[in-house]
Amino acid sequence: MTETTSGATPRTPEFRMASGLFESLRRDLITDAFAYRPLPPMHTDGPVTRRLPQRIRLQMAYLPHAVVGFLAFLVAMATSTSSGEFVAPSSSLVMGLIAATPVLMTLVRPVGAFWAAVAAIGVLAVVGSQTNDVWPWSPGAFASYLVTVTIAAMRIRPRAAGWMWLITLGTGITVPVLFDRGRPVDVIPMAFLLAVSLLVVTVRNIRKEAEQEVTAQQEVTAVERDRRTLLEERTTIARELHDVVAHHMSVVAIQAEAAPYRVKNPPPELEAAFVTIRENAVAALTELRRVLGVVRSADYEAPDAPQPTLASLDGLLANVREAGLSAEKTVTGAVRELPPGVELSAYRIIQEALSNTLRHAPGATASVEVSYVLGGLGIRVVNAAATGDVRPSPGAGHGITGMRERVAMLEGEMTAGETAAGGYEVAVFIPVRGRQDGAQEKAQETA
Repeated sequence: MTETTSGATPRTPEFRMASGLFESLRRDLITDAFAYRPLPPMHTDGPVTRRLPQRIRLQMAYLPHAVVGFLAFLVAMATSTSSGEFVAPSSSLVMGLIAATPVLMTLVRPVGAFWAAVAAIGVLAVVGSQTNDVWPWSPGAFASYLVTVTIAAMRIRPRAAGWMWLITLGTGITVPVLFDRGRPVDVIPMAFLLAVSLLVVTVRNIRKEAEQEVTAQQEVTAVERDRRTLLEERTTIARELHDVVAHHMSVVAIQAEAAPYRVKNPPPELEAAFVTIRENAVAALTELRRVLGVVRSADYEAPDAPQPTLASLDGLLANVREAGLSAEKTVTGAVRELPPGVELSAYRIIQEALSNTLRHAPGATASVEVSYVLGGLGIRVVNAAATGDVRPSPGAGHGITGMRERVAMLEGEMTAGETAAGGYEVAVFIPVRGRQDGAQEKAQETA
């Protein structure tokens, strides 16, 4: 089956395949063949180099450049010493420079270095024709070509390495025939060694590209996981606060409905105002439930028990003691009733901090401090370092995120980090506006 286009002759699949192959050859080895592509410095954050002093690490970044320069020197020396007694010393030096030039070119122009190596084969073959038993592969040309193509293959895409091997094979077969020198079979040693070298380099390049793709995918996955975790924590907070807000809105609606009956002969304006309050409270409660239905998962079940508060803290500590954690509670300041949202968030923060202690510091002791201070509530949970032979559990790493979300929702402040003794500390301050402050601010807004 062939493809036809308007005003064009049909093209067979074989023609399209050949056209695609030559197009890939043009892109890989011809287009911008001598483009400037400097070899970047080596990364020095490996398991060995990161232990070196800073000054040596800076120099180790250019270790690949030094290796290429050393190989070029060895190629030049091998070419000069193998030129034989029929070649003048000056010519030997020139031959060594010709052989080393393609190797050095791989530092800045890897594809151009390959074509320079192909040209160097012909030059060295002509200059050293009197001593070449295997034409055109003199020892110097052999070493120069093998090193150049190997280094160039490390810096370009794997498909280009296959093209370089085919060009090498074609050159080794056609050049001896055209110049009536040597035998086509003489290309076998070069073709075999170059195939092994390019195979190793190609496997290395493919593995490196795969590792880069995996690393990039892991970074994307980590970002998506953090984003999903954040959304899950916010959804959990929204579910828990629903009961608190819904309770208060229901109380407002009931009181607004019952208020006119507590006043004898209330004026119509007052009755209308209470009716408006009740309607707004019911509408707000309906919208709240609708929004919660959007963020609620299919398997979510509303809790039967009321949401916990700081009054339930003793029960929480009793549960963690049964799990093996020695925990003590300290309360400072005048205990007072706080807004339900603050009570719930404070309880959850302490609960998550103690859960982290159980997972990451088994056998340690923990202390919980609750401070009722002027203008807010202070929470401090500190645990000692892990003891015993029980290994810590890795956990999901979402606890700190959830605590920070709760604190940020209440416009509070939170710090979390390791202590000097090797333990961990979570400190939180949640601002709580008193009723008197709220009344004064409301009066100022009204005025």
